[in-house]
Amino acid sequence: MKRFIAVLLTAVLCLSLVGHAQEEAPFTGYYSDFTMGLDGWYPRSADNTVELKRLGYVIEVRGRTASWNSPGRDFPLLAGVKYRFSVDVKQTAVESAEFMVSVAHTRDGAESYENLGRVTAKQGPWVTISGEYTPEAYDKYTLYVETVGNGDINFMMRDFTVEPVELHFDGDLPSLKEVYADYFDVGSCVNGMQMRDKAQIDFFATQYNIFTHENELKPDSVLDVTASKKLAKEDETAVAVKFTSAKPMLDYCQKNGIKVHGHVLVWHSQTPEAFFHEGYDTAKPYVTREVMLARMENYIRQVLQETEKQWPGVIVSWDVVNEAVADGTGALRESNWTKVVGQDFVNRAFEYARKYAAPGVLLCYNDYNTPNEPKLTGICNLLDSLMADGTIDGYGFQGHYKVNDPHISRVKNAMERIAAKGLKLRVSELDVGISENTRQYHRQQADYYKELFLLFLEYADQMEAVQVWGLTDDRSWRSESFPLLFDKNMEAKLAFYSVAEAVKEETK
Repeated sequence: MKRFIAVLLTAVLCLSLVGHAQEEAPFTGYYSDFTMGLDGWYPRSADNTVELKRLGYVIEVRGRTASWNSPGRDFPLLAGVKYRFSVDVKQTAVESAEFMVSVAHTRDGAESYENLGRVTAKQGPWVTISGEYTPEAYDKYTLYVETVGNGDINFMMRDFTVEPVELHFDGDLPSLKEVYADYFDVGSCVNGMQMRDKAQIDFFATQYNIFTHENELKPDSVLDVTASKKLAKEDETAVAVKFTSAKPMLDYCQKNGIKVHGHVLVWHSQTPEAFFHEGYDTAKPYVTREVMLARMENYIRQVLQETEKQWPGVIVSWDVVNEAVADGTGALRESNWTKVVGQDFVNRAFEYARKYAAPGVLLCYNDYNTPNEPKLTGICNLLDSLMADGTIDGYGFQGHYKVNDPHISRVKNAMERIAAKGLKLRVSELDVGISENTRQYHRQQADYYKELFLLFLEYADQMEAVQVWGLTDDRSWRSESFPLLFDKNMEAKLAFYSVAEAVKEETK
């Protein structure tokens, strides 16, 4: 029946286009079982060796000489719309082969590529590749099925589907930013892929009034190594930066009156190794302490000044340094920063940030596992040092927790110790994992979220913001533990309602 309907829909579509050849029909989805032939699919290869042959309801791909050699088809996708795709593949040539659905997109004549979903196919059985894709604006989109290696094997594919994901936004939900308006800001992190989906971001802008880039303001994204290497030929301390990845969210927040928390200026992770080497060349020795301090200052200066110049007032706070304290000792963790600069690198980073930050921008230290000893004591010692320098404004509790782990009493103890110093407080990366996707576990998750927010409300006078680390469960870095307030369909979870209700309970 499914195959009959597919044929019928294809036929109806063809007939409907006969009298409307000059009109561009909106793309509402695609499915083919290839009963109508190759249905627009064509071979992709450099030497024209690839052959596509229809065998019943299947396309067989033959004559491949490279992993990207593939069946491809052009699709009139719309930028900012989320699509769900799936296709079955089968191979009998080798014991195991990895397949991908990828997209070749073209803008102003230049073609670029993204890998969208993959699966491992054992010898013999059919397997399904599936996933979701929200395209940026391009002139052309070609979806294709390729292999990772095994560029010479034949394979088969069937039942290719692409359809827009229908998201249902509940306009009757309470708005968390309004519920907590008298207490602190409420927000989330957002990544570049999610910024493409305007409908989704518009919805979350009704819930949250502060966003953080998930990755796009980290040194890996901002430090322009190629340009810095050129500058280093004349001046080893020179630094070049770029904001290509961060720009979409900063533009959106500027236009829509949403605050941004900057994450992060100095971190041992997601920082190019070349930053620490002579000539920005990892094959050369580390630079001296003096050169590295100058690079650090130049990097912090340019990031703070350029973001304030281009997006004035949008970034209201920064994580100056992230995760510098080791878990097991409470001392500073060993990293390129301690190796090249020394134990005072955190102090110097805050010194430079204070020197160049715009008035009113809060400078924070951010870390995880705050309730744990000896880390808590190590964090407190570092904060005391920075407070003595007069360079720090606040502390960020990451909060990557599981239900009742850590116990709420330990979270409270850590918050008490740091709040007693008089610093501003932030809950910067909150998520609460569960071990099973059942109502029982979601109820426990909701109860723990409520306990946490009731605790945060106790410190409302010092709390600047509480930000969950992600928009929906499926896009969380801990997606396997369903840790956020909205599920993969953007439906509000029990945890969302418990967070919204915590204010009512606190005011009783």
